[in-house]
Amino acid sequence: MTTIEEKIAALKEALASGASRVRYADREVQYRSLAEVRSILKDLEAERDGKAAAPRTTYASYWPD
Repeated sequence: MTTIEEKIAALKEALASGASRVRYADREVQYRSLAEVRSILKDLEAERDGKAAAPRTTYASYWPD
């Protein structure tokens, strides 16, 4: 199993090279964009540091005609 530190290192390496494909131990992940890689990296670093990511809330609006 891959540790958080190994995932963080792989994501940082991918960002440095401009790649959006990352290999973790026995599997490979293709991210949609470098922005997604940065977002995942930020989440993993927060998890490692014991900081919970803020929950995201979406509100729907409806206006009748």
